[in-house]
Amino acid sequence: MTEHFDPTALNQEWPMPSSPRPIVTFGAGSIVGDAHFPAYRKAGFPVAGLYDPDREKARKLAGEWGVQAFASAEEAVAVPDAIFDLATPPKAHADVLRMLPGGAAALIQKPMGSDLQGATEILAICRSRNLRAAVNFQLRFAPMMLALKDAIAKGWLGDVVDFDAWLALATPWQLWPFLKGLPRIEIAMHSIHYLDLIRQILGDPDGVHAKSIGHPSHDVAQTRTSAILDYGDQVRCALSINHDHDFGRKYQACEFRVCGTEGAAYLQLGVNLDYPRGEPDILEIHPKGGDDWIAVPLKGAWFPDAFVGRMANLQRFVSGEDTELVSSVEDAWNTMALVEAAYQSTASPATPLQPRP
Repeated sequence: MTEHFDPTALNQEWPMPSSPRPIVTFGAGSIVGDAHFPAYRKAGFPVAGLYDPDREKARKLAGEWGVQAFASAEEAVAVPDAIFDLATPPKAHADVLRMLPGGAAALIQKPMGSDLQGATEILAICRSRNLRAAVNFQLRFAPMMLALKDAIAKGWLGDVVDFDAWLALATPWQLWPFLKGLPRIEIAMHSIHYLDLIRQILGDPDGVHAKSIGHPSHDVAQTRTSAILDYGDQVRCALSINHDHDFGRKYQACEFRVCGTEGAAYLQLGVNLDYPRGEPDILEIHPKGGDDWIAVPLKGAWFPDAFVGRMANLQRFVSGEDTELVSSVEDAWNTMALVEAAYQSTASPATPLQPRP
């Protein structure tokens, strides 16, 4: 008898910690108010307070969420048994990590440093101070991605042989003023999420071919990327990313197509469409043995629910309720190595055409 595909049976949630520890957030940027604090409030995680060197910005955000604005970094790191939530720019991560008590638990905003050298420094700090640290690659915890991975694990797609990421949209880079002047933007700050998720699903590729460029309408370093991840002769993996498709909603897209030997999945990452308000996430699966696409009723969205799962895993790992720390700094370093390889590729010349004889 053929097994019936039940979309409601796919796992979409990370279990919650039984006794959450207080969260101390470093940084008061838009991501904290748009995602971190909404997620923590939804999950019932206690927030002890936040610190930002911009005291006025810190007081304003703290007031909006009814939490304490610490007067100094020293006051923030003194909170006992805290989970330290680093919503800081990449160049600031190392300095904050050096301040944390030995053995502390920390969630580090992606990317893990500005480049692979920075990631290696962060890894060394975490090892030397015995920090239980993970990187905030929260897309892994989005309800649609947990469901996708569950469907793959249960065999509903067969063996994955194709992975396409296609983005054609208008991203409001002005929301993140700290990006101005940085030499690495698109892959390091955005598509890193997709590269990390692909690593979790397909494993580490043998290499990458990539080209990442800017756009003549602005001065952001890179906003358009094409990349091919090399998984040998069985799996094709390609990303087409365009953040400058600013011609109305009609033909914009932010989607994945994941095809297996026996089934396929389609996903829409809704938050990137009209960010930060976004549109609904979508997951549809054409399962093994099926003759049509079936919509998976999602129990949440990338923002803020993935941030709930990301923090829940770290909390549970610290308490011993989870045995694996997802996206630990050890694993996240490999994502940074893939990012570094992509930038090395984009700086290298393409294979030239042969001259006409």
